[in-house]
Amino acid sequence: RRILVVDDDSDTRQLSVDVLAGFGYDVEAAIDGAAGWEALQASNYDLTITDNKMPRMTGLEMIEQLRSARMTLPVIMATRHLPTNEFMRKPWLKPKATLQRPFTNDDLLEAVKKVLRPEDNNDGRKEALLPKHV
Repeated sequence: RRILVVDDDSDTRQLSVDVLAGFGYDVEAAIDGAAGWEALQASNYDLTITDNKMPRMTGLEMIEQLRSARMTLPVIMATRHLPTNEFMRKPWLKPKATLQRPFTNDDLLEAVKKVLRPEDNNDGRKEALLPKHV
């Protein structure tokens, strides 16, 4: 399974990549939401894990770009600052799972395994449910 890790903190990004790669995942990384969005347009992934507060484009803005492009790629938001109010206002932006920082390697692996259940068979390109008044 291919995973994109998007985080502006280089230590957190590298640790996540190392942990996931150590468990057999094919992992790539991006330094912020804008770089993540570019990677998502260029390649296919089974999952993206993103921070929220990043320069150039937040994780929430990246999810909004994904959904506007009708990509249903599952997202795990791993951040200290969950945009809960935005998820309530725009429920179609809510990620498949969230991880509150700080989180353990086991927390990360458990969230990834839960989201990438084999029965999902999600290729990340199916049409997303968007609000009727976009």
